Amino acid sequence: MIVYGKSIDTWQHDYPLMSSLLATVPVCWRNPELVPFSEALSDISLTATDVSEASTRLQRFAPLLAELFPEVAATRGIIESELQEVPAFSAALAERYSLPWQPRLWLKKDSHLPISGSVKARGGIYEVLFHAEQLALRHRVLSLTDDYRILASDTCRDLFRRHRIAVGSTGNLGLSIGIAASGLGFETTVHMSADARQWKKDKLRSHGVNVIEYEGDYGQAVEQGRQQAEHDEHCYFIDDENSRNLFLGYAVAGERLKVQLAEKNIPVDAEHPLCVYLPCGVGGGPGGIAFGLKLAFGDHVHCFFAEPTEAPCMLMGLYTGLHEALSVADFGISNRTAADGLAVGRPSGFVGRSMARMIDGCYTVPDNELFGLLQSLDATENLQLEPSALAGAPGVARIIEAFADLPLQNATHLIWGTGGGMVPAEEMQHYLTYRG
Repeated sequence: MIVYGKSIDTWQHDYPLMSSLLATVPVCWRNPELVPFSEALSDISLTATDVSEASTRLQRFAPLLAELFPEVAATRGIIESELQEVPAFSAALAERYSLPWQPRLWLKKDSHLPISGSVKARGGIYEVLFHAEQLALRHRVLSLTDDYRILASDTCRDLFRRHRIAVGSTGNLGLSIGIAASGLGFETTVHMSADARQWKKDKLRSHGVNVIEYEGDYGQAVEQGRQQAEHDEHCYFIDDENSRNLFLGYAVAGERLKVQLAEKNIPVDAEHPLCVYLPCGVGGGPGGIAFGLKLAFGDHVHCFFAEPTEAPCMLMGLYTGLHEALSVADFGISNRTAADGLAVGRPSGFVGRSMARMIDGCYTVPDNELFGLLQSLDATENLQLEPSALAGAPGVARIIEAFADLPLQNATHLIWGTGGGMVPAEEMQHYLTYRG
């Protein structure tokens, strides 16, 4: 079997982890290209100013969001999640993985973000708002000094109704964009891959969103959506693989987490590092968050991407340097996983290159482990997440040997819970009783 001009034996010789990756055996990879953040900044075309402007834009939209979505009325239109310590789950993890000590473990509950119930509420909703603002400014129905609630007026909604928004998604990004865009009045289409959950499709349709289903994977859904949008001058396609705006929406989370940790008197410094475990699909969400965290904490934060063993595209792209030129399917890896939000066969080249010297490492998790962790979190903390959101949970156990030089026992360990807040009770019960 020849892949990209080399035999599988040659790949395995040149990249020793490849044997385990191809056998879908869990691995942990430490990034040998990691450099101080000040150096890695040159790899990315975005800056702290860009993130600050994104944060300011979200503030401008807050009054409108509070009016359109009752879920964020109490927070005056700010979409943010709770940071919760999970000591009982930490104890269960220490026992499960025979850890030499119990980590101080926190859960960032983006799984329960308002409006769309997943981390995609950050990037997806932000890009919809960015596009709505640019459109309204261009048509002179809005100025930057206006009260943005004017965008709910008949004049503005008539403008938005004449324009379309489209996206390709495995589920959660489609939910966030579909709910937000339809709420503003846009005609919205979500191109969904075969592994997307039926309840997510039903939820979108209940909001008046046009859902187009494909028999193929995420890559096909994105490509079909992109091609259709290219032939429609009034259609704005949100490209999860390459979007700077999605990335910036996620990056705002870094400064917000810094405030939350300070409020809880949790230090982040050389002796008390912050280790963050981020479930990763195409890479936009975890990449944007990692960038924001690096801006907030510099070299005192260590970020790790977590992927299913059947879809380790970002790890393989970083490891080989091939980035988006690589598809796991070309190596015979199935890309079939219950972690539907992570079922991506080809990584974002933009994110891969941006993170090439910034991310500390990556690791993989099999589906049966995700379900076991999901059930353990429910039993110990009465918290329910979807399978993909549990990819961050084994992070401490995965890195403890490869990163023995870090003061991990003194670190604050943070699982980024990416989804689950909107999962129907019947579906969640299936997860909780799953036995493989």
